[in-house]
Amino acid sequence: MQMRNFGRLGRISALTLGGGGIGAVWGSTDRREAVATVHAALDAGITMLDLAPSYGDDFESERAAGEALRSRPGADLLITSKVQLVDDTERDFAARIRRSLDGSLSRIGRDHLDLLLLHTQIRTDAPHPGSIGLDGYREAVEEFERLRDAGRIRAWGITAVGHPDSVLAAFAGSPAPDAAQIVVNPLDMNGDLWFFPEARPRTDELIRSATTQGVQVVGIRAVAAGSLTASLDRTVPAGHPAAVDFARAEPFRKLAAELGTTPAALAHRYALTVPGVSTVVLGVKNRAELDECLAAEAAGPLPESEMDALWALRSAL
Repeated sequence: MQMRNFGRLGRISALTLGGGGIGAVWGSTDRREAVATVHAALDAGITMLDLAPSYGDDFESERAAGEALRSRPGADLLITSKVQLVDDTERDFAARIRRSLDGSLSRIGRDHLDLLLLHTQIRTDAPHPGSIGLDGYREAVEEFERLRDAGRIRAWGITAVGHPDSVLAAFAGSPAPDAAQIVVNPLDMNGDLWFFPEARPRTDELIRSATTQGVQVVGIRAVAAGSLTASLDRTVPAGHPAAVDFARAEPFRKLAAELGTTPAALAHRYALTVPGVSTVVLGVKNRAELDECLAAEAAGPLPESEMDALWALRSAL
């Protein structure tokens, strides 16, 4: 497993095991298989778990990870979790962040997090449900800094899927996030994460800005919530963004076949090849899916010709 620089937190594996899969967000699994998948990831050299209270029913990703780590503590394993904030409910962001962190640590069985992420869209001035403005973001940053000073977290960051102008402002702020989760996939599909029809995602600009500001980039949605795989493994309505993107991605699956690989492997190799990406989060829910991603990482970066073919395909769509 390749190791890459991750700023304040040192070096981490090129692949991170995500909590969505083991929390059954991306199709069904069970606790036994989730725990086995965590153990297999550790055996393969993965050094970070990316969890969240919202991944799965009753905090399943954190509970499954906690069970896995009780039998395999993984002292050097980095743990990420998240907090969601919206400013149309209780405004005391500091108290809400502390409560969320306390709950996560209890479920995972740790006394600190290595990385705590704001799991909320940052908007511009226009109100939007489920988001916060830059003023709310700055309040959250103040509490993150206090928690880091107190040793309860080692670093903090954002899930950078809000309005691009606001995300870029966050990167340029002082202090800047230690890390940002950015959607990185061959067709630049944000699916149900994209709330801003008046703006385009501008993923490449976000990665360049993050790199310039010293913000470590965590690639997410490498297979676009399943749309860049051979088949969707969960039932979604016909008009759901994942279903729409899956239909749009048929040329991508054709290209993968021409290259003699699977769509998921091609998508993960793409994300791992993009300059500036420190680690790529896997949405796998079992050991078989994990093995496919491990093989993709072991195959190394995509050659320039294949990257060019993917860029051309994205432009055509």
